[in-house]
Amino acid sequence: MMGGYGDVKLLNDDGTRLDGRAIDEMRPVTAEVGILPAADGSAMVTHGLNVAVAAVYGPVEAHPRKIQRQDRAVVDVRYNMAPFSTSDRIRPGYNRRSREISKVTAEALESVVLVERFPRAKISVEIEILAAEAGTRCVGITAASLALADAGIPMRDMVVGVASGKVEDTVVLDLDKAEDNYGQADLPVGILPTTGEIAFLQMDGDLSPEEYDKCMEYNFKAAKEIHEVMVDALKAMDSQFATPNKRGVLKFC
Repeated sequence: MMGGYGDVKLLNDDGTRLDGRAIDEMRPVTAEVGILPAADGSAMVTHGLNVAVAAVYGPVEAHPRKIQRQDRAVVDVRYNMAPFSTSDRIRPGYNRRSREISKVTAEALESVVLVERFPRAKISVEIEILAAEAGTRCVGITAASLALADAGIPMRDMVVGVASGKVEDTVVLDLDKAEDNYGQADLPVGILPTTGEIAFLQMDGDLSPEEYDKCMEYNFKAAKEIHEVMVDALKAMDSQFATPNKRGVLKFC
């Protein structure tokens, strides 16, 4: 949540940010799939100091029956931050923020998963944030999307979570912890990199139309870069198997 920067200095005199990045530069991103052998699909994504692990189970028959959809699958998402993920220990358990992010993530993933192929089924997605800096909902949805691909769940695209914002009246890409806490605005989005569609969009703070356009320009630029990392991770896993698509590796339909 944006705190309002007040007298906190967030940009250096030469226009760079306190961590040395340019205003349009993203934190380093890595991705790996197939890390949890007990899951049908799994992925770990690091984004700056953020570490997210996602696991996918299913599709399986949905229980209890009251949650079944006769014409489609249900995507059930549980987002959780580990108690040790921040410097201040988080109280274990599901809270209001976790429920809100779980709901937004589920809706975004349902927009890309071909749920109509699995009537009366449930696809469970577990997202665990092991280390948090800023932008955990974005790294979480990226990891979840990658885990779905690793599970061979048919999708029309992946969802990449990215965010831009405003600090000291300057639009910047990919806010770090200080910028997130003391900046003026934050604009996290879920982007479908192949089609350019928006799966979710949230804004905290105030942006002018011009600032919003610049944020989205930065977000689309970052989404393309992250998508390349995701695809490379899937290719690296696929190359370990002699039979092509043995794991049902990502198919865009």
